[in-house]
Amino acid sequence: MGTFRVGRFVGVLGGAVVILGAGVYGPATLLGPLPAASVTLLTPHAAPTTDTPPVLPAAGASAIAALPLADSAADAGATDAAATADTAMPVPIASAGRATALPMASAAKLITALVTLDAHPLAPGETGESFAATQDDFQGYLDYAAAGARTVSLYPGEVWTERELLQAVILASSNNHADTLARWAFGSLEKYRAEASEWLTAHGLDDTTVVDATGLDEASAGTAADLARLAGLAAGNPTIAEVLTNPESKLADRSGVDNTTATLEIDGVSTLARSYTDAAGVCFLFTATVGSDASSFTMSGAFLGEPDYDTLTADLTALMASARAGVALQPVLSAGDAYARFETPWGDTADGVVRATKTRLGWPSSAADTASATVESVTTGRTGQRVGTVELAAGPAGTGISAPLVLDSGLSDPGPGWRLLNPIPMISALIHSQQSDTTGDDAAEPTP
Repeated sequence: MGTFRVGRFVGVLGGAVVILGAGVYGPATLLGPLPAASVTLLTPHAAPTTDTPPVLPAAGASAIAALPLADSAADAGATDAAATADTAMPVPIASAGRATALPMASAAKLITALVTLDAHPLAPGETGESFAATQDDFQGYLDYAAAGARTVSLYPGEVWTERELLQAVILASSNNHADTLARWAFGSLEKYRAEASEWLTAHGLDDTTVVDATGLDEASAGTAADLARLAGLAAGNPTIAEVLTNPESKLADRSGVDNTTATLEIDGVSTLARSYTDAAGVCFLFTATVGSDASSFTMSGAFLGEPDYDTLTADLTALMASARAGVALQPVLSAGDAYARFETPWGDTADGVVRATKTRLGWPSSAADTASATVESVTTGRTGQRVGTVELAAGPAGTGISAPLVLDSGLSDPGPGWRLLNPIPMISALIHSQQSDTTGDDAAEPTP
């Protein structure tokens, strides 16, 4: 029997391990999955614009915002458009003049109407609950009439519906009815003020303060930016829109309402609130539309502290001229813009770019939409291969926009040399693929 040689055994065993290891390692690296490329999200540089900016008066305060209404909306009173309005807040476009809060006059009555409708919803066509006027309501009518403020007659025991109260407040700017509506809805003016403050906070109108239901108190004040957004909210309320659509309606068995929203005749402009006080000057909340019924852009706005109605008319005319020159189809996702960069462990790089330009009717000078990119897990890929999606939130037209992201250049296989010389990433990729197969999760992973 031969002598057992330890050294020879170790050598044979080591050789066997090397041969077996090579038999496993080679196929695992040469045929196994590659590690995924790392991804960095990018923000394309904004293209310079040469559009016509909004023309707003420097005196007082003014602001406009893009409305989240359907493209077919022709004006603030378009019931169908209002009924399908997006719940998003209007998007600020531009402002001018004073940025601080100013007295808002009858714009406060729109807040009264909106807060009431929030607490006591009223669908279009409904009359709502009935209310018998009290002695306090009658005294308010007498007091406001004596002070020369706008009123609609009201007597003790008269029965008014919620809709009739809203007609008197919105169309006639009736101060006594604003108080009556607030008392009916909340029990007292004090409780109304508390509810209105909470409503303003909930809607992000933090620079607006309400101390009364009428706006006659100069401490009821707001910024033009806040009130432009408020005008958009009022225009998008189906019940308010219906009241504005039917100004010829007369209150049952009473004198007609003197419609304060029908006194301005500028093409495309619809009045929501128009008033004057010594403290506030002329205050005007409105919506305006540029374009055709098939494709139009609608904005809301607020002009505060105008010196007189002639100046208001001139300023609105200038704004609408700039809108007709500036509103256009604008590229919101441009072909070739890069939203993601892919880099493989072996050094290849490629960008995920927008495949085709997407446009949206709007005013290019408005704030750019924020895009959100979602990308797939990529190892290799050819030029033009889809690797994700970029999306914009719903804009003024009420619909979101998305576009595919594709590779602007190819990501190639690194070849056998890199595979054999980089065991750690290759083995990690193999383990990850097996784990994915076990869990059944073979879906593309979004970028962190």
